Amino acid sequence: MEKQVSTASTKSRAGGKKGSQPNQARANMKGRYEAEEAANFSEISEQKLWLIGSAVILIIAAVLRLYHLDLVPFHHDEGVNGFFLTRLYRDNFYQYDPQNYHGPTLYYFALSSTFIFGLTSFAVRFVTAAFGTATVWLILLLRRQLGVVGALAAAAFLAVSPGAVYLSRYFIHESLFVFFTLWIIYSVVRYTEDASPLHLMNASLATALLFATKETAIINAGVLAIAGVSTAVYARLRGTVESGKANVRDTRWSGYEQGEESWTAKLEKFGSPSQLALYALAASALFLIVSVLFYSSFFSNYPKGIHDAIEAFKFWSKTGKTEHAHEWSQYLQWLRTEEAVLLITGATGTLIAFLTARNRFAIFAALWATGTIAAYSLITYKTPWLCLNFIVPLAVIGGYGVGAIYYWASTDRERTILILVTLSMLCFSFYQMVDLNFIHYDDDHYAYVYAHTKRDVFDLLGAINEIASAAQTGRDTQIAIVSPDYWPLPWYLRDYKQVGFYGRTISDPTQQIVIGSTAQQSELQLTLGANYQLAGTYTLRPGVDLLLYVRR
Repeated sequence: MEKQVSTASTKSRAGGKKGSQPNQARANMKGRYEAEEAANFSEISEQKLWLIGSAVILIIAAVLRLYHLDLVPFHHDEGVNGFFLTRLYRDNFYQYDPQNYHGPTLYYFALSSTFIFGLTSFAVRFVTAAFGTATVWLILLLRRQLGVVGALAAAAFLAVSPGAVYLSRYFIHESLFVFFTLWIIYSVVRYTEDASPLHLMNASLATALLFATKETAIINAGVLAIAGVSTAVYARLRGTVESGKANVRDTRWSGYEQGEESWTAKLEKFGSPSQLALYALAASALFLIVSVLFYSSFFSNYPKGIHDAIEAFKFWSKTGKTEHAHEWSQYLQWLRTEEAVLLITGATGTLIAFLTARNRFAIFAALWATGTIAAYSLITYKTPWLCLNFIVPLAVIGGYGVGAIYYWASTDRERTILILVTLSMLCFSFYQMVDLNFIHYDDDHYAYVYAHTKRDVFDLLGAINEIASAAQTGRDTQIAIVSPDYWPLPWYLRDYKQVGFYGRTISDPTQQIVIGSTAQQSELQLTLGANYQLAGTYTLRPGVDLLLYVRR
């Protein structure tokens, strides 16, 4: 009986084992399949998030920068740039002037736009708006360095930044300048990853265009170089402190805590010494060719243009001793009032980058942001449009901070809270952006509205057009501008054929229209006498009011 029980029990157990093996195998296969399916679903979802998010951000960035580009009247500096472009467009003439103005790239890129849209305010501002949008796109290309969430957050921060939008809608050099700066960074990052000579050539081209845009390129290039070296030193020191030996953490540009390559392996992937020398020679040649082409006005001003480009650094070093002089903390004050979101997120991302030392690119971005702010703050000359040099790196490191916190979050609830906080900050930044760019764009209580032309100038232009139409003289109407302050009127009156910009009162004027300033009113009354009548007073910019006189 016991034997039978024992036998039956043994058979039962044996039969159970034989039956359970295929069941267990099927269960294991099902588990692996479900895990792979979940991983694939997660990957597909992340890819969809990336594609949809990138498209939405780029569309928003483009719309905000391109919508109603002629809404805001031209600034004084835009008028000057427009004057140079008009000469290039109509007379095929441009020569770089090292004493007063920036580099030639803005005019030549804008020239291509005028061939499509004509010589209009939209056409010239389209170029800077396009470069501003392209800068957002460049940030998205840093996905491998920032992660999906980090890159999307950084691009979104820049897309709706009040200053980034405002200055991208300005016909000045800054939008191009920061694009070329970020292009250099992206190209160098890619070159260190795959050692492709194409990326080295891109870095050389971007550097040449940066120096052909503004003389302050030497500041940005210096900051990038110092940030790169400091990043390598910091990563090595952190590795030594935390592990007892050097470089256990990732010292490449991308990724979190990846394995470290030996210095020999690093150098070998860039090619042999002879190949490296050849690539360096080609990159140097490309830099020189592009620089010479632009500064020589495509050889129409050679070699004078090259000499003037070198002399520019001498003139630039003397700039700002008295003009636009502000205390060292002025940029931080402007950023606090207009870019509080970027300051907060940028500071957060910087702390995370340095404290964790997990992502070398993040450390570099933090040094780029803080280094640029420090470098420009040391210079007495300060203007709000230079803030764009800080806005871009602050957006990058701020986006990294959001991404790092998102990946650290252990629950869906924590991630949801982070997303809601980030969206709230973006909404606040969006509100500030709309308020500045489309409502108070000429209100000098706002930091970016710096000695800007008032919308009143459009009423002045409308009055001039009405007078010309009533007199049936059209574009042949004779106009005398005797006010010493008149920019950007040369741009807006570019189609009138008989306009004189005297800058002082003239005796016995015969022109149909005379425009002076209120400071000249008593003098104008004596000069013009009963032959002219005052048709209106218009504010050009803060402290400058213009008087419109019409011949009786």
